[in-house]
Order: sequence, then structure tokens, then C-alpha cells
Amino acid sequence: MKPYNTRAIMASLLISGFVGLFSETALNIAISNLMEVFSISAATAQWLTTGFLLTLGILMPLSGLLLQWFTTRQLFFISLASSIAGTLVAALAVNFEMLMIARVLQAIGMGLMIPLMFNTILVVYPPERRGAAMGFVGLVMMFAPATGPTVAGIMIEWLSWQYIFWLSLPFLALGLVAGARFLENVTEPARPRIDLLSAALSTVGFGGVVFDFSKAGEGAEGLTSPIVVVSIAIGAGSLILFVLRQLFMREPMMDLRVFRYPMFVVGLLLVLACMMILLSSMIILPMVLQKGMALSAFAAGLMLLPGSALNGFLSPRMGKLFDKYGPKWLVLPGLVIVAIVTWLFSGLTPTSPIAFIVGLHMFLMVGIAMVWMPSQTNGLNQLPPDLYPHGTAVMNTLQQVSGAVGTAVAVSLLTRGMERYLAESAAPAGAAELANAMTLGSHNVFLFAMTVTLVGIAMALFIRRVAVSHGSPHPMH
Repeated sequence: MKPYNTRAIMASLLISGFVGLFSETALNIAISNLMEVFSISAATAQWLTTGFLLTLGILMPLSGLLLQWFTTRQLFFISLASSIAGTLVAALAVNFEMLMIARVLQAIGMGLMIPLMFNTILVVYPPERRGAAMGFVGLVMMFAPATGPTVAGIMIEWLSWQYIFWLSLPFLALGLVAGARFLENVTEPARPRIDLLSAALSTVGFGGVVFDFSKAGEGAEGLTSPIVVVSIAIGAGSLILFVLRQLFMREPMMDLRVFRYPMFVVGLLLVLACMMILLSSMIILPMVLQKGMALSAFAAGLMLLPGSALNGFLSPRMGKLFDKYGPKWLVLPGLVIVAIVTWLFSGLTPTSPIAFIVGLHMFLMVGIAMVWMPSQTNGLNQLPPDLYPHGTAVMNTLQQVSGAVGTAVAVSLLTRGMERYLAESAAPAGAAELANAMTLGSHNVFLFAMTVTLVGIAMALFIRRVAVSHGSPHPMH
């Protein structure tokens, strides 16, 4: 393996990735503020999040192709240019349309950066050191979105929402300088033929499904909305046609041979389970804290910060433990912790102690740290190098889909639970009853998360460490 300045390469990628993921969630806490500033409805404001997710849903499946068409440095600079342009436009935005364009530009930057990070790690790190490297990506992917709402809350409290973006710009510039100085081209572009029909089916399929489930998570009708049902059917139909086309192409846009590798499949399913559990918890917990326990958005953000910080702190250490001991002794105990925590969360009441909730959230994030990166690294390790771009494309794309599905299911379960409780209530408009309805509705969400975790435990029984010898990975028994 060619020697690379891995620290410098990782630093430039991680700085850029951190700022991109920070801005992804930072704006969420400013939505109410922006509704007043731009005189827009909640449904319109929600497009700032939905549009971001939709762009990722379209771009992620194309990432395997893009990684083979452009050099590492070219993709890095395109990604940074898009992120910087989007952040600058957002900071200067004078209306909703301008801010919406900025969000799409930011999402393009992020949609290129995440696959680039994973693919670069697979190329520049030997298998015995990949766990620790992936752990640092885990730090960025968990800690950056977690700090977003807290920092944004401080900005809105003392300055204005524009400073969320002004704060990001110097760090993006630093990432650009570091990349220009240290980032090397780690792969040679193969430039496979671009199949326009595959690209169109992928856009309608993946983009449509992510968009539909995201919309289902916003509306009162949720998954039962006729528009959502019809558009999910169109998206699913496009996906079936996309898969069939990939199976019969000589040079597929997304090579589905990755599914022939059993540890990749197990790792992928465990990562998707983590994503579903994490996003359903991350959307419901703040709502319970704010509406069920009458805390401010800033206080709710602060309460969830210790767990997310702990997850970020532990991710590189879990990666090192994975390098040393393999996945099973991390993944199984991690899932058991998550199962216990989600079961305990399913018994929350409006009077549950704040310290108890913070403690449970910290244990949840410890469990996720033990499962996510070891499963992902072990799965990708089994792929031969020519399938790395396709493996990262499949994983990143399906993470977006499972995140959107998890969010939609969580909101739907919460809404149904609240409706059932309030229908039998003597004072459905009372503050105390609304708080009870919120916490009771959340029980269904955490029981759903626990069920997903139990399925994950069953899958984790089959996980085996992948040994890589002479460039050809195989499962070690």
C-alpha cells in the first residue's frame, strides 16, 4: 500500500465534513424564527429541511459513479465550493427563496463529502487501522449534528440566525486550505459509461422515497395521506425498475454485487437499524422535553448534548477496540444496551426526572457508538477495492432512506398515540392533558425502536470479523 499522509488527509476531510453536518441541523432550531422573519407557514419553512434531505436522496446513489469519474481532489473542491457558496448565500439571504437555494447548495456539498470521506479511508488505511479512522468519521457524523441546535440556540438568543452561517464560513475556508495543501488523489478515475435511464430511475426512486417519507413525517395525516401513498408507490416502482436494470448491465451505475458479501449485508442492516433508532429518538425526545415537560428549545438542546458528545468521544475509541477485537464483542453488548434504554424510555411520564432522561440518552448514544462504526467498517472491509465506491454509495443512500422512514414512522406513531389518548380525555385542550398525551404517544415510538433493536440483536448473532489477506477479504470464523 502506497504511504499517505493520513493525518493531514483526514484533518482536511473531517473539518469540512464537521461544518457541513453542523449546518444540516443548526437551522432546525431557527425554523420558528424564520417563519416570523420571512412571513412563511410551518409547511413552507419545513422545506429547508425536506429540500436538504431530497438533494441528499438524489445525490447519494450517484456518488459511486462520481467517485469513479472524478479525482479525489476534484470532488473535494467541488464539494467545498458548493458548501461555501451555499453558506455565503444563506448568510446573506433576504428571503425564503434565497435561503432555499442556499440549502440545496449546502446539501450538494454534503452529498459529495460523505461518500468521499468513506471511500478515501478505505483506500488510504490498511484494514487493521480502518476501525479507528472510521471512528473519527463517527465523531464528526454524531457530534456535529448534535452541537448544531445548541450553538444555533445561543446564536439566535444573542445575535441573529445569520450568524449560524457566518460562524461556519471560516471553518469551511480552513478545510479548503488544508485540502489544497495536503489532500492527495488516492484513486484513478475509471470513467465508466453513464447510463441516463439508470440515473433517472435512481432520482425518481431514491429521491422520491426519501422526500415522501420526509413529508409523511411532517403532516397530520402522516403515512396515510393519499399524496404520500401514491408518490411512495411511484418511488418504489422506479426503484424496482432501477434494481432490475442494474442486475442486467455490464457496467451498472450502482453495482449490486456488494450484496453477495454476507458481512457487508449484516453490517448494512445493522447500520440501517441504528439510523432508524437514532433519528426516531432524535425527533421525538426534543418534542417530549419541550411539549411534554415544558422546557425551552435551548434547554432541550443542552440536555441532549452530553449524550451526543459522549458518542463523538467514544466513536474513535470503539474503532480502536474493533481493530483489536473485531465486531461481535462490541456490537452485541451495544444492542443490548440500546434495547434496555428504549424499553426504559417507553415508560416516560411528564414528571420523569431530567437527570434520568439525560442519563438514558447518554447510554443510548454509548450503545449506538458500539454498534454503528464497527458494523459499517466490518461490512465495507469484506468488499474488494473495485466495489468500495459502490459499497459506500449503497450504505449512504440506504441510510438516507432508513432515516426518512424512521422519522415518518416515529411521527406517525406519536400522532396516533396522542389522538387516542385525547379522544378519551375529559379536558383534551388542557396543558396537563396535552403533556400526558405527548409522553404517552412517545411510548409507542420507543417500543418501535426497541423492536428494531431486538431484530438487530438477532442479526448481530451472525456477525463475523472479516480478515483481509492479499487484497481479497473473506469472513474469519
